[in-house]
Amino acid sequence: MLVFTLTPGLRPDVAAAAVRAGDVAAVVLRVLEGGAPDSGHLRAVAEAIQKHDAAVLVDGPENLVAAAGLDGVHVSDQRSLQAALRALKPQAIVGAGGLASRHDAMEAGEGGADYVFFGALEPQPGDAAEILDLVGWWAELFEVPCVGLAASLDEAGALARAGADFVALAETLVADGGAATVTAAMDRLARVDAQP
Repeated sequence: MLVFTLTPGLRPDVAAAAVRAGDVAAVVLRVLEGGAPDSGHLRAVAEAIQKHDAAVLVDGPENLVAAAGLDGVHVSDQRSLQAALRALKPQAIVGAGGLASRHDAMEAGEGGADYVFFGALEPQPGDAAEILDLVGWWAELFEVPCVGLAASLDEAGALARAGADFVALAETLVADGGAATVTAAMDRLARVDAQP
């Protein structure tokens, strides 16, 4: 997975190039708080990504899903998760982020979320060890797919070894030279898969 913030500077071709550079299942587009996104720009970015068979999820208002032809939402606020599940399932993907505890993750998984996402979309210093711990715990016990956020290529490899179903590359990794970073991450993940 890749994370981008929907700003006027996010070019559809740049986002698509990053997706094309590897086996990217989904892209989470963050919508900045307090501002309504340009629906034409959102649709253009989404279409460029979707052409390469990656789902586009918005971390923002759920009404954007239908309005911009998106595949679903990434819900970072647990208070909004149940409302999103009721409004969008089963037609759209509803992922659960913003998980502050193991209990929150279990509630999200049991509530019908399509995936649980460990780590904030904007990584915080020192979060890597906790994300790794949560991914390892979840992968051993639960069937709902889990995603771990990586703020470095080393973290991407560690999350894969811990059993993450998907590794999300933080925007800090893919903002500049996203395609090259995705290629490097895919190489790291392939090496993990090749280990006995």
